Amino acid sequence: MQIPGKQHRMPLPKILTLGFLALILLGGLLLMLPLATQEHHSTPFIDAIFTATSATCITGLTTVNTAAHWSLFGQSVILIMIEIGGLGFMTFSVLPFILLKRRVDLTTRLLIKESLNFEKLADVNSVMKYVIGLSLAIQTLGAALLFIDFYPRYGLARGLFMSVFHAVSAFCNAGFDLFGNSLESQANDPYLILVISALVIAGGLGFLVWRDLLLFKRRRRLSLHTKLALSTTGVLLVGGFILFLLTEDNLAVMAAQVSPGKRLVNTFFLAVTPRTAGITTIPYSQISIAGILLTIVLMFIGGTPGSTAGGIKTTTLGLLTLQSWAVLRGNRDVEFGHRRFSDQNILRALMLVFLCLVLVIVAGLILTITETIPERYGLEYIIFEVISAFSTAGMTMGLTPHLTIIGKLIIMLLMFLGRVGVYTVMFTVLNASHPQKGYRYPAENVMLG
Repeated sequence: MQIPGKQHRMPLPKILTLGFLALILLGGLLLMLPLATQEHHSTPFIDAIFTATSATCITGLTTVNTAAHWSLFGQSVILIMIEIGGLGFMTFSVLPFILLKRRVDLTTRLLIKESLNFEKLADVNSVMKYVIGLSLAIQTLGAALLFIDFYPRYGLARGLFMSVFHAVSAFCNAGFDLFGNSLESQANDPYLILVISALVIAGGLGFLVWRDLLLFKRRRRLSLHTKLALSTTGVLLVGGFILFLLTEDNLAVMAAQVSPGKRLVNTFFLAVTPRTAGITTIPYSQISIAGILLTIVLMFIGGTPGSTAGGIKTTTLGLLTLQSWAVLRGNRDVEFGHRRFSDQNILRALMLVFLCLVLVIVAGLILTITETIPERYGLEYIIFEVISAFSTAGMTMGLTPHLTIIGKLIIMLLMFLGRVGVYTVMFTVLNASHPQKGYRYPAENVMLG
């Protein structure tokens, strides 16, 4: 699809890709300024651009400590990039139109549709006011709730900045923190953990889901997308919580530090944060290998389309699960909520999972060659980092600060692909707009399984 009009020839996916690249470059240049660091010295380009990529792609992986390295200016730059990256830079382009109550032109609406992964162009007009208004409302409420906890500890000015920063980071599933060790020093604060969890879940549900929920009282119905997203999200949260209870023996590693009730809260947080939030209360060096595997799976799945989360998305998992169940039962159609999924929808989900798996395998293979694995770890040390970057989860087992130059480039590419989208970037690179052939070859089957 191309922008209407002869004066614009650049495909929409290419505009989005170049837009994100420009934002990353601008952020990287700002972070290179001596003003951006606490020591007032220039940050190396590779580390500045890595941080800018991580912030814009709302991931949270960093080669330098956000709390110790960056000054208030640097942290503010990161905060702005998180907000723009989380809601999509095209979202902010329509803000003047909304404030002035002017109609958004077709070109901008098409770009927003691509940016937020909306299925229909009609969704843009009806959802944009919710994207901006609801996002600001949730983040403001989250910041107010966090301020109750931070004000006694940090005072008015610092407490307010800490509240806003962590509310934005949690809602955008960005994974950045100003504590220096994520929330590992806050494991004994269930109020903080539950507020952050609520913000993460809210950001990961997606704007289409929130619109349906807010309008449910008037419409008395939910879309198929919302039903599938909520069902899959509920199963992943409850199932993840139960499995972490089993794999971590109710976090026995924390038994000496926190009460049983607080351990349950931390266990729940373990199930929430792999939804690409990137915030942790427990070092993954203390998690069992079963817990590591479960976290990798949850990171790969991620959140809901049209949200601030990454991964292959909950609806993709739900759709392929229903497809498998239908095939096993001998049903021709894949049905859910008294609706039938189209064959094109199913094919797109299968291709997405295949492309993501190939990308993860290739990146993992490269990193096993370029990076050093500590003796106490195995292949999971690399795979965890790869999945975390591609799913924009932002969690690490310790590899990120020790990445080689090639490793940093690979992780940056994965974060970029995970945020902008595999389809969008592939379209940009391959310029895949070939006309359909006027003929089809005869069909023939091969043996499978």
